[in-house]
Amino acid sequence: MKQGIHPEYRPVAFRDASTGKLFVTRSTATSDRTIEVDGATYPLIVVDVTSDSHPLWTGNQRIVDTAGRVQKFQEKYARFGGRAAGR
Repeated sequence: MKQGIHPEYRPVAFRDASTGKLFVTRSTATSDRTIEVDGATYPLIVVDVTSDSHPLWTGNQRIVDTAGRVQKFQEKYARFGGRAAGR
């Protein structure tokens, strides 16, 4: 294996944007933001969906829409008399 070409594999904190839950694991992901957990400082990566918020893992069906895409779609197709909503 060549030396000096691989990214650093280190502890990183991931925060679920929808639930706020924090996971500390190892990764090569980098970030300018940091967070202190149990006296140690970790790079912080904020993600939209994790096992704490994904319907497959939680068993709860809900819409995770951080950009307002669902509302835009419903407004755009509302003039067609609900055909898109009935599917």
